[in-house]
Amino acid sequence: MTVTPRLGRAGTSEQIHYLPLVLINLATLFSAIGNGISMVVIPWLVLERTGRATDAAIVAGAAAVPLLIASLFSGTLVDRFGRRRTSLVSDALSAVSASAIPIFAVTSGLSIPVIAALAALGATFDPAGMAARESMLPAATRAAGWKLDRTNSLYEANYNVAYLIGPGVGGVLIATIGAVSTLWVTAAGFVLSIIVVAFIRLADAGTPDPGLRPASIWHGTLEGLKFVWNNKLLRTLALVDMAVVALYMPVESVVFPVYFTELDQPAQLGSVLMALAIGGIVGALAYAPLAPLMSRRLIMICAVGVLGVAMLAMALLPPLWVILVLAGLQGLVYGPVGPIANYAMQTRSPEHMRGRVVGVMTSTAYAAGPLGYLVVGPLLDQLGIASTFVALSIPIVVIAIVCAALPVLRELDHP
Repeated sequence: MTVTPRLGRAGTSEQIHYLPLVLINLATLFSAIGNGISMVVIPWLVLERTGRATDAAIVAGAAAVPLLIASLFSGTLVDRFGRRRTSLVSDALSAVSASAIPIFAVTSGLSIPVIAALAALGATFDPAGMAARESMLPAATRAAGWKLDRTNSLYEANYNVAYLIGPGVGGVLIATIGAVSTLWVTAAGFVLSIIVVAFIRLADAGTPDPGLRPASIWHGTLEGLKFVWNNKLLRTLALVDMAVVALYMPVESVVFPVYFTELDQPAQLGSVLMALAIGGIVGALAYAPLAPLMSRRLIMICAVGVLGVAMLAMALLPPLWVILVLAGLQGLVYGPVGPIANYAMQTRSPEHMRGRVVGVMTSTAYAAGPLGYLVVGPLLDQLGIASTFVALSIPIVVIAIVCAALPVLRELDHP
């Protein structure tokens, strides 16, 4: 997809190519739809068998641990083997792991340990593909003649579209064909991503320059960790994101599934996750026009604060329509946070290290996840859903107050 040439800075003609940006977003859409379906199906499989929130939390935690480790090393794989190649291999392995659950179901059977092991295996392969596609965004942005804020706004909105489609489709498919069969659709999403990525052509997407490749997986990962830690802004964003994700991730993966399983309403679970995604789409798309007019720092502080307050309101366990409004509000205010984090990574990392920076920043978001899952399961069993919402939301409000006092976040608005 090419349009009329534009005049370059030196008076030369530069072709504008939108196709790489379209393909990256399309591959991300297919892959994330598959993951969005799994988000509903995996806890549902567990709760169908035992009905215990602690078991659902254990399985979610089992998937979170390899997700953390794989995310940490995934960026080094991208920088060492190339962005397109890493994305293709990652999606192929994810498709195989998603297919394993229905295969086990009709052969040896599914127990909780088997589900946990297969969920962990699937989580191991996803981060490399995500890091690879995200690392291609700056080059695709240059090819399209866009600004990074606009690209990141579209990319994060697209991601939320996937999580609008995935959980909703997952809830409906569970109610119609069953949870096990639904995972074949997850595998199909990864296959479609493979097909799309195969057509991406970007100068920085192939095999990296041998002189710039990390010497080894371990050495390259350490370089990425040191780079992020030594950059005050990236370090602060990583720590804030880690804390917020650890507190909020169990809500989507454990608290909501438990609540709607008790009501025997899988479609309602899907609708709440869809409301979150719709809000996220609108919030992410709104970021592009907001970025030139409003402080990125202020947008981020408001996002974290309103997220915590909306979660606190859910502790009242209001009617479904109120929960949907609150979920949409959470997605709306938090939608710009992803584009802001992407902007910080893209403008503060050298080209040959971008995969590692993305990988490290992604891994920190999941670092406290296993602890959050292990705490939330017993909280639900002992205190109930309302008290668990309170216990998770108050720390998020405190984080927003701390962010307002951090001068380093003012760098988000520096050129």
